[in-house]
Amino acid sequence: MMLLADSANLLPARLQMAFTLGFHIIFACIGMGLPILIVLAEWLSLRNGDPVWRTLAKRWSKGFAVLFAVGAVSGTVLSFELGLLWPEFMGKFGPVVGLPFTLEGFAFFTEGIFVGIYLYGWNRLAPFHHWLCGLPIALAGTMSAWFVVTTNSFMNCPQGFQLDADGKLLDVQPWTAMLNPATGAQTTHMIVAAYMVTGFLVASFYAWEILRGRNGLYQRRALTLGVLLGGFFALVQGPVGHWAGHVVAVTQPIKLAAMEGQWETETYAPLRIGGIPDPETKTTPYAIEIPGMLSVLAYDNPAAEVQGLNAFPEDLHPPTPIVHVAFQIMVGIGTLLIFIGLWSGYLLKWGKSAWHERRWWLLTLLASGPLTVLAMEAGWTVTEVGRQPWIVQGFLRTKDAVTQAPGVWFIFAVTMSIYLVLTVGCISVLRILAKQPMPEDADVA
Repeated sequence: MMLLADSANLLPARLQMAFTLGFHIIFACIGMGLPILIVLAEWLSLRNGDPVWRTLAKRWSKGFAVLFAVGAVSGTVLSFELGLLWPEFMGKFGPVVGLPFTLEGFAFFTEGIFVGIYLYGWNRLAPFHHWLCGLPIALAGTMSAWFVVTTNSFMNCPQGFQLDADGKLLDVQPWTAMLNPATGAQTTHMIVAAYMVTGFLVASFYAWEILRGRNGLYQRRALTLGVLLGGFFALVQGPVGHWAGHVVAVTQPIKLAAMEGQWETETYAPLRIGGIPDPETKTTPYAIEIPGMLSVLAYDNPAAEVQGLNAFPEDLHPPTPIVHVAFQIMVGIGTLLIFIGLWSGYLLKWGKSAWHERRWWLLTLLASGPLTVLAMEAGWTVTEVGRQPWIVQGFLRTKDAVTQAPGVWFIFAVTMSIYLVLTVGCISVLRILAKQPMPEDADVA
């Protein structure tokens, strides 16, 4: 009966966790990146006394308040889901991951307090003091994400505990668990992605505004800040992603093999571009192979041996086609965003004609927003699906961690309804805010 319950609950629990995580991560990214843009815009207004920068910061802060509220709700749902859907995980490893969740709570409340002060403080605090209140929002939002992602890095590279013969925890060391070998690369990769997503989403929105004919100074400055943030961190993400790949190669070689569609263990392993892994034939047809490049990227040595999927038992293989395709999407879009960042930097610095009149560039920026979100979601798919069948790598399988309680499909349906209401409400309020008229001194052509 237990096995039947596990089997029946596993699919809806996975679907709900995937959807709610994929939904929340968008708001979490904006919660990290948008405060940086707000603080930067307000600082420019203080330095130059420019009303356009002040209006930009003020309007963005109102939008941020809405997004922060939705992110808070969706994040709370996620925290409850861990205990509701995966009780064996929290019951067994709760003492290990409790510290980062506690610290994330402190960071979240700090952020919430200063969000309230910042919003209320317009025209009530001295301008410089008001600007200072924005700094803790940006810092606390990033720290909140850092603490949460350390938990995920622990799931990928568990340490900081021992198990007795009965499988009970002994010698729990929460700080050691938090600062595992995957933490540095994974947290940096996520934070850089968050800044990149925010920047390109902002640039995408204002590119659309300019294409519709709203080509004022306000829109041009907003687009410039967005593309500078997104483009800069797209360039940073290249070496950070390479670092993350090194860590995966050392700590999760089976995930690396799935990411690359690598079936055989070999030296001079090729890098594959495209292709769809076939678990039946254990090949990756239709891929373009660059000899030795995977060995170089994974171990900085073309002669290095890369373990293939066939070196591991089949019951430990992750869903390889999903992992490989998601990885290709992430890397492909990431590479495209690097070129968009370089192109944008060239036009902003050396463009011979007005950059805001370059229609193809604006259309490219318009596409960059959805594309960067897709790349981020694909990255999380690689992280989570690539760890399967484990919820804690090597120690607890996902199917053994799922709840045995009935009604999981009903909970999934209710959760989807709540998120639908959140989505409609968020879009509606943001549209109302966007339609509010700007001060005359800020709407400059």
